[in-house]
Amino acid sequence: MDVVVLSLAEGSGDSCGSESGCGGCNAVCATPRTPVLACADVLREAGAQVETVQAGSDQEIDAVLARFDGPARADGLTWPAFADDLRLVIASASDAQLRAVVRRMVRRWAPAPSKRPGDLAADRTVPDLPPLAILPLDPDNKDDLAAQLGLPRTPVDVAKAVLAGSTRRLDLLRNDGGSVTLDGALLGGSDEQGAAVPWRGRVEVDDHVLSEGEEPILACVVGNGGGYAEFDGIRLLADGNPEDGRVEVAVAVPVVVKQRFKKGVRVRVEVRRARGRAVSVLPREGELQFLDDGVAGSTSRKKSWWTEAGAWAVYA
Repeated sequence: MDVVVLSLAEGSGDSCGSESGCGGCNAVCATPRTPVLACADVLREAGAQVETVQAGSDQEIDAVLARFDGPARADGLTWPAFADDLRLVIASASDAQLRAVVRRMVRRWAPAPSKRPGDLAADRTVPDLPPLAILPLDPDNKDDLAAQLGLPRTPVDVAKAVLAGSTRRLDLLRNDGGSVTLDGALLGGSDEQGAAVPWRGRVEVDDHVLSEGEEPILACVVGNGGGYAEFDGIRLLADGNPEDGRVEVAVAVPVVVKQRFKKGVRVRVEVRRARGRAVSVLPREGELQFLDDGVAGSTSRKKSWWTEAGAWAVYA
């Protein structure tokens, strides 16, 4: 068995501040090498041929992914292969780094709409992506995607999962900016004290409208996983399940309530939720701030996500 352990160097990874989530500042912390070497040692002791690769650009990530290309197809498309003798480990310092690799997978293997093949499922724009193992470089992080999924966290346990070869397929959110979302996105900014700054926008899930855009919204969450389930002490997502083939969306809206036995009014927060295959958010005024898999950005235009059920997979 051949195993590639891929870590991202400083200056690689996903972006900060672009609408697509795939350009911009590319600020990523340097990768600690100790967990990478420890995982590689365990794999070698089990008889695997291991190569450690540090990538500092999209092109270097693509060079690793090219090893997972399948045989030539009659339609000329590049398609991934699923060979038991070649496996991939991503040493991830953040969900944004992990997303950077999955985004390059999608860029490599998603066919153009004009070249869509007949063997691609009707509800997909990408084929099944090859499984990967997540090697967290911050073992104490209790909020990253690996922690949410209950995946192995130590180099030894990650290596054992790779060797065992058992996989778990997960939903992937694609968006109209060409990027992907693994966990979720939080739309809406906060002030210097951390309080939510209200904004207005139309939020629609399939054919269900959560906000027409006339009322203030404190926060909106587009959830594949559960990383953004709560905001400012408010429970937004009811579940956050990346294996149900649906995106869960919630908006928090302040509602003024007249008090029956007292003078004046009070404000309560109403949370509206919906599940579906696709969601769109159209800001009504100015720039809308957001965090997408921990990557900051802003948009003044309509932004859409749709779910690709079971599109990517992890060794578990």
